[in-house]
Amino acid sequence: MSNDYLMAVDAGTGSVRAVLFDTQGNQIGCSQHEWKHLEDPRYPGSMDFDWKTNWDLTCSCIREVLGDTGIKASEIAALSSTCMREGIVLYDSAGTELWACANVDARSGDEVGQLKQIAPELEQEIYLESGQTFALGALPRLLWVKNKLPEVYKKIARIGMFNDWILYRLSGTLIVEPSNGSTTGLFNLKTRTWDKTIALRCGLRDDIFPEVRECGTIAAKISKTGAEQTGLAEGMPLVIGGGDCQLGSIGVGVIDVNEAAVFGGSFWQYEYNTNTGKTSPKCDVRVNCHALDDIWQYEALAFNPGLVMRWYRDAFCGEEKREAEEKHTDPYAIMDEEAKSIPAGSYGMICTFSDVMNYISWRHAAPGFINFDLDPEKFNKFTFYRAIMENTALVTLGHLRLVEEATGNRPKKITFAGGAAKSKLWPQILTDVLGIPVEVPVVKEATALGAALLAGKGIGLYSDIKDAARKLVKIEKVFTPDKTNREVYQKAYDSWHTAYAPLLKLSDSKTTKYMWSAPGL
Repeated sequence: MSNDYLMAVDAGTGSVRAVLFDTQGNQIGCSQHEWKHLEDPRYPGSMDFDWKTNWDLTCSCIREVLGDTGIKASEIAALSSTCMREGIVLYDSAGTELWACANVDARSGDEVGQLKQIAPELEQEIYLESGQTFALGALPRLLWVKNKLPEVYKKIARIGMFNDWILYRLSGTLIVEPSNGSTTGLFNLKTRTWDKTIALRCGLRDDIFPEVRECGTIAAKISKTGAEQTGLAEGMPLVIGGGDCQLGSIGVGVIDVNEAAVFGGSFWQYEYNTNTGKTSPKCDVRVNCHALDDIWQYEALAFNPGLVMRWYRDAFCGEEKREAEEKHTDPYAIMDEEAKSIPAGSYGMICTFSDVMNYISWRHAAPGFINFDLDPEKFNKFTFYRAIMENTALVTLGHLRLVEEATGNRPKKITFAGGAAKSKLWPQILTDVLGIPVEVPVVKEATALGAALLAGKGIGLYSDIKDAARKLVKIEKVFTPDKTNREVYQKAYDSWHTAYAPLLKLSDSKTTKYMWSAPGL
């Protein structure tokens, strides 16, 4: 039996899925299960990761995609994994999970304060080496475990990420890779491996770090237990994957220096490739290792655009949801069509959700809509809907400028993927705001494709991952800026940016609640 297929397992923020591709990069099948990361009521801001339930869901996805497609386990050449970044798993000496949290767990506010008391400049020093602040990294979380769960802390033997955890559960071998490992704040960007001195400076143990290998290399083979749990073939190669945005960049062909992508999902990530691990002197933008061993990425994140859209749809667009169900279409497609008639700038209305990233002091004002009139003809629900789209695009323009200030470069085009790229309207708004072409690939859920390509690279199916991405990634449509709309949005950005500042001060003064703030702020 020939090995004609590659499998990717993707542990996202809201769901886990198993995706099958053929060796030409075509998606053959997908099984997905939603999961939740519940808050422990004792610890506000926590996001616990339930490894037992979530492993059962992962196994179900793998079994289901095999059953749905009729593809035999023996036909799958290799598997790789990807996941949300920042989430960590702690293991004891027997290899059993001790503690785990998901990506934006924010329980460790006290510990951030404790770290800042060690030395006022400590966070900046660590950022300049690692590209990470205390906002999402593992340092405050490990210190939280040390302070709040000392018996657990004593038992820690190793730390890993969720993509590593998937391969570990399949094989019994734990190996960390740089793309996601670097999001811990415990990596040196230039060496692309653990920097134990960072842990020591933070009062943490330096003996819990497993082996590091680059993405796209074979980690292990599926064990008998892994095969029994998933229906996969014992002995099948498992290839080291990486973080979701880095693998998504491979999956959309953003694999060279000065190329950039925007991934539009629950969060919007702006990813810009460089050939150096240099960080920003202002500590305002994140820097990660790419899944390619000679590339690093500047990253700026917009908080919650996809979640805001879901909220708005469910709260105000029940009629469109019913119509979509009757017509067997997506309610967003109906909403997009209505919003097309709203002029660029949404009649001057300003929508305030996410702010431009400031990594060293990362927070977002209370969300809202301002500067609208009580005119139902102009300011109807589709105007508000379009304003949400425009807000997200304006934040992305802020991120493009942020990275340009740090690097001295801006990309000539943007590749746009993720759920938002399925929209017929949002990519056009994005290109009008940014003023550069926006390309939408055929495969919009590119993270799993990137994992599949790495799986193929690991077993020698593709000799070079960059060549494979160039050959297999296909562009569906190119959106180009409308000059008139571009002029409107240039003015709109200045108005939005000016209006956001006093709203942030209101949240700083606790008059209003932050939409989100990093621990310790």
